[in-house]
Amino acid sequence: MDPHSDSYIDLRSDTKTKPTPEMLEAMMTAELGDDMNGEDPTVNRLESMVCEMLGMEAAVFACSGTQSNQMGLRSHCLPGDELLIHELGHIAIFEGGAPAVLSGISCRTLTGDKGMLTVDTLQGKIRADDQHLCRTRLLCVENTTNAGGGYYYPLGQLNKICDWAHENGLKTHMDGARVFNATIAAGYSIKEVCAPLDTISICFSKGLGCPMGSILAGPKEEIAKARRSRKIFGGALRQAGIVAAACVYALENNIERLQKDHDNARFLAEQLATIEGISISPEETETNLVFFDIHPELGNAMQLSKALHEIGVGIGAMGHTRLRACTHLDISREKIAQVPAAIKEALNSGLNQYQGVATGPYARG
Repeated sequence: MDPHSDSYIDLRSDTKTKPTPEMLEAMMTAELGDDMNGEDPTVNRLESMVCEMLGMEAAVFACSGTQSNQMGLRSHCLPGDELLIHELGHIAIFEGGAPAVLSGISCRTLTGDKGMLTVDTLQGKIRADDQHLCRTRLLCVENTTNAGGGYYYPLGQLNKICDWAHENGLKTHMDGARVFNATIAAGYSIKEVCAPLDTISICFSKGLGCPMGSILAGPKEEIAKARRSRKIFGGALRQAGIVAAACVYALENNIERLQKDHDNARFLAEQLATIEGISISPEETETNLVFFDIHPELGNAMQLSKALHEIGVGIGAMGHTRLRACTHLDISREKIAQVPAAIKEALNSGLNQYQGVATGPYARG
C-alpha cells in the first residue's frame, strides 16, 4: 500500500510526522534573516530559548540530528582521537561512519543492558597515554536509546557515568534525539539531564513533529567550534527561521503531549502480547518505541514487515526476528487499535511469499 495513503498506519518512525496546520502557520509567518551572519531573528530566538530551557551557555541550529551530533564530536576531539559509546548507539551505527569520515575519530563500542552504559562497563576502557594508541577523549550516551530498546537513562546512572568521565579527563556528549521522551517518561527535568553534560544534541523532527531541524547546546567555546564545523559540513543556513519557527512551536506545544505517544505505545504492546507467535514484554515499553519478536518458525522480521506494508501498516525490521513500532502524533489510538488484527492477518496468510532477512539493526530513525 502507498505510505502516503490516508489509511496507511505508519509506525516505522516518528520522523514520519507531518506539520500540523498550526505549525505550518508559524512557519509561514516567521520573521526571517540571514542565519549565516547571525541575523535570523527566529533562529536566534530558538537558540536562546533552548539555552534557557537546558541551562546551557550557547546553542547552534542544525539541519539534522546526525549533523548536530557530528558537530558536537568535532568540537571535543581531534583526528586520531576516540570516543566511548554503546555498541548500539546511533552515532556508532546509523550515521554512515561519520566520526571517521568527517573528523578522523574512532568509535570504541561497549556493551551494556538496554543500550546504556555503566561505570563498571567503562572501567579500564581509557587507553594509556602512548604514541602507539589513539587518545580516548569523549564519552557519548544516547537518551532515549533507539536500537537499545527505547529506554531512558535513570538520572543517577547518567550522573555516575558522566562524573566518571570528567574525573578521567573526558568530555561528555549526549545524543538526545528523543530526550524529551525521556523527561516525560522519567519525570526528571531537561536541566537535570543536561547538568552533567558538556554538549547535547536534540532532534526536532521526531516526536516533536517538525519537518526538519536539530540543535546542539553546550559551552560557548564548544558551540563556537561547532558553528564552524556546521559551515565545513555544508550546513550553514540562510533564512532558516522558516524551519526554526516550527521548532519554537514544537517546544511550546508538543513536549507534554508526548505522554499520549507513550500511552499508545504501552497499549499497543499490551495488545501485541495477546497474539500467538509474537513475543513481547509490555512492561518494558517505557516510551514511544515498541520492540517485539516474531517466532522464527513463522518467518523473519523482514517478511512480516513486508506483509504488513502490503495491508497498510508500516513497522520496521530491527534484526532477524525483531521489529520496532514507533508511536507519534500522527497516529491515533483508533489507528493503533487496528494494528493487532493486521499482524494476525499477516501471520495467518503465511510469510513464505515474502523475501528478505534483516540481520542487524535496520529501522534507523
